[in-house]
Amino acid sequence: MGIYEELRARGLIAQVTDEDKIRELINAGGAKFYIGFDPTADSLHVGHFMALCLMKRLQMAGNKPVVLIGGGTGHVGDPSGRTDMRTMMTEETIQHNCDCFKKQMERFIEFGEGKAIMVNNADWLLKLNYVELLRDVGACFSVNNMLRAECYKQRMEKGLSFLEFNYMIMQAYDFLYLHDHYGCNMQFGGDDQWSNMLAGTDLIRRKTGDDAYAMTITLLLNSEGKKMGKTAKGAVWLDPNKTTPFEFYQYWRNVDDQDVMKCIRMLTFLPLEQIEEMDHWEDSRINEKKEILAFELTSLVHGEEEAKNARDASHALFAGGGDDSHMPQTQIQPDQLTDGSIGIMDLLTACKLIPSRSEGRRLIQQGGISVDDQKVESLDWKVNEAALKKGVKIRKGKKIFHKAYME
Repeated sequence: MGIYEELRARGLIAQVTDEDKIRELINAGGAKFYIGFDPTADSLHVGHFMALCLMKRLQMAGNKPVVLIGGGTGHVGDPSGRTDMRTMMTEETIQHNCDCFKKQMERFIEFGEGKAIMVNNADWLLKLNYVELLRDVGACFSVNNMLRAECYKQRMEKGLSFLEFNYMIMQAYDFLYLHDHYGCNMQFGGDDQWSNMLAGTDLIRRKTGDDAYAMTITLLLNSEGKKMGKTAKGAVWLDPNKTTPFEFYQYWRNVDDQDVMKCIRMLTFLPLEQIEEMDHWEDSRINEKKEILAFELTSLVHGEEEAKNARDASHALFAGGGDDSHMPQTQIQPDQLTDGSIGIMDLLTACKLIPSRSEGRRLIQQGGISVDDQKVESLDWKVNEAALKKGVKIRKGKKIFHKAYME
């Protein structure tokens, strides 16, 4: 089985151009492909995880990755999948985020001579002459075709700015530049990028006469239909200072039952034969599958030792043990107390365990919050300073633990 057939078997491929040529190219290790990452934060998150794993798989099969950091497109912002315009970032913020991305990517991709390279489209986009771009590239685009693109349809209802309208042209120009200067012949991305990617392949063929290819990967969704990596607390980050290895492990440990095998197939590097065998396990072994998923992915991002620590801590918590060393923690400050205590709603908010006070009320009324193994039965529940000095263990539902403390 070639790498293309493996990607198919894992359910990773959504759409392709020229499938036979793409299959031949990547199976022979002849693809020099790029995936773009806009530096909208100072850490990659789980939503980027599939793209990183795909790059790793393809590099292992002999293909050459080009990591494109969107230092230039980051000044505009991709309208795909959004109902509002992104917040503008300063050049200093964009550069800082780019630097953070590279450090995290090195866990997945091998950089160096003859291996993967990283480029920043700020190096060419910020130097473009506007009139020259209009004449050279703009003439290749049909406004009618652009407005039919799915990424723009969603924004048209609330108002699509001219700034965002240019994003497709910028992304297409990226592919042309990478083709001309680095020999890129293929672009990969999420399924929501299809229109932009087609624009890039079309631009290369118009300008150079060369063939260029595009392939999108299936966006992994959970059963509630939200993009991978989103929780009530926000994104699940790859930076351990934002999402601890324990929290990362627990995120995958708590994946919905119907999504577990899909995640194992698409994200882990376990052999397909082993995965097919797991597919036939009894339903009673679902927690074993979840632990395998959580351990494999935590090892990929944080290393095997951190994955073992997270697994051991998880076992200790759910077995009623006292080891809370890897549990997410929040330090409560003295000015957050009133008359020597803090109300349960304020405590849950401080620990970022609830997205809103209404959600906190609902959880408490349904018996979903416990403090030190005692169920919270009233909205007036308070935790005093003495308890916080010892550290209190908060449990949300059956699977989420958090420790609050004061020094």
